[in-house]
Amino acid sequence: METRQIQYFLEVAKREHVTEAADALHIAQSAISRQISNLEKELGVELFIREGRSVKLTPLGKIFYERIKQVWYLMEDSKREIREYLNPEKGTVRIAFPISMAAHTLPHIIYSFRTRFPEAKFQMSNALYYKLIDGVVNGHFNLAMIAPMPNLEKEKKIKGDILFTEHIVALIPLHHPLSDRESVRLRDLINDSFCVLPEGFVFREQVVQACNGAGFSPNIAFEGKDIDALKGLVSAGLGVALMPEMTLVDNTPRSTVVIPLSDSRLTRTVGVIYPAERDLLPTEKLFYDFLIETYERLNEFKK
Repeated sequence: METRQIQYFLEVAKREHVTEAADALHIAQSAISRQISNLEKELGVELFIREGRSVKLTPLGKIFYERIKQVWYLMEDSKREIREYLNPEKGTVRIAFPISMAAHTLPHIIYSFRTRFPEAKFQMSNALYYKLIDGVVNGHFNLAMIAPMPNLEKEKKIKGDILFTEHIVALIPLHHPLSDRESVRLRDLINDSFCVLPEGFVFREQVVQACNGAGFSPNIAFEGKDIDALKGLVSAGLGVALMPEMTLVDNTPRSTVVIPLSDSRLTRTVGVIYPAERDLLPTEKLFYDFLIETYERLNEFKK
């Protein structure tokens, strides 16, 4: 089994199209077809169902794809590791994050890191909560910022640290009857329409659970695909929303008011996770240590 056979197989499997894979790899379509045919002969099974130029993985092909994909990531990481040991300050950090950290938290910390290490590079992606955990475990990326921090006693395949704990606040329309309050109880919003994230977002679950804990079920009137969409809904006067305070630091929309909640338990932990069974690459270790150092200093300052 040759490296190029693996590369060609992964590209075709991802795109489900031989011509598109050939274009992406800048090689002849016949070369891809020949190498995949050789790979199938070596394995003794068919990996694809052919439908003209389009292809689909066979059941055995799907199993092989999941396994060999992890092998490929390890191979690529090994090559990067060798390069980065020579000069970790010029390497690449592969990191994922929830969309709620896209506007403030992650850009701020990356800017600070690159002030110290200006030649460091980043490959970034965002994902939902459980996809972040799966991505770290399966090798799609080695680091993920995440909120809330998973229970590491249950999630045995990841490790990590809590970076900080932030409050959950209420974002309400400017002309809301409670807009002049210094703080509100969550139960004060019992008669309001709520704007929340879609099903599948852990923060939506936290909002619903918090309301249930306050003795009511929230009247969910509108869903926004991300935090910025929720801000827009509240700004339009369509309802209220609970928000992590960090998402409003530099971007509170017009026609809205941010009010602290007096329910002291309404907080969420923000942390960083990495695989328990793989070592971080040198540049990623440099960034991880920078995260810990930075937030330890900030937390100490807040005290």
